[in-house]
Amino acid sequence: MFSKAVISLVLAASALANVFITSPVATTTFTAGQQATVTWQDDGLTPNLTSFGASLVGIYTGNANQQTLLQTINPSVDVSTTSSVVFTLDGTIGPDSSEYFVRFTSINLKDATNSQFPAEAFSAKFAMTGMTGTFNSTVQAEINGQSTAPIGATATSSASGTMKTVSTTSSSTSGSKTTTSTAATTTATKTGAAGKVGVTGITCFVGAAASLLGAMLL
Repeated sequence: MFSKAVISLVLAASALANVFITSPVATTTFTAGQQATVTWQDDGLTPNLTSFGASLVGIYTGNANQQTLLQTINPSVDVSTTSSVVFTLDGTIGPDSSEYFVRFTSINLKDATNSQFPAEAFSAKFAMTGMTGTFNSTVQAEINGQSTAPIGATATSSASGTMKTVSTTSSSTSGSKTTTSTAATTTATKTGAAGKVGVTGITCFVGAAASLLGAMLL
């Protein structure tokens, strides 16, 4: 396992992307019951925010292959016409932990290399405090699965010291990606020619893969 600092220094970026999430970052802490803000900007690469368009924004945890939606922040926000969303953190969705990340899922734009999957963008993993919930055994297993399916990939340090990660694909020839919604207690599994791997970091992620599974952000 690698530290965020090591990962940010040793990995190099190589992919298309657009949604650059500027908050939360790795040093962010959200507090249960209080308002929190998610912000983003266009990173200047292709495709642009207009292409990414309307997106579901939520708080997730998990690993590269399996991610659980814990709280929906906004079911459909147009990332090209606004640059932030404010929400109140539900303290019952899990315990105090630094295993949380925000994921943007484009409603219309597909992954650049595998059209079975939507384009996605991931924030850094960050902490949440004042929480009163727990991770059930399924969610905890997903978190533990980071040892073999790390959330992380090619990345670079920006001038401000933050990190941008880009998408990768797994080496499996029949991989799958599973997203679980704890609210609905249902699981949707997407299986393709190659398993699509989620990524976290201070990131923009649209699914343009440039390398095999990279290193882990912890």
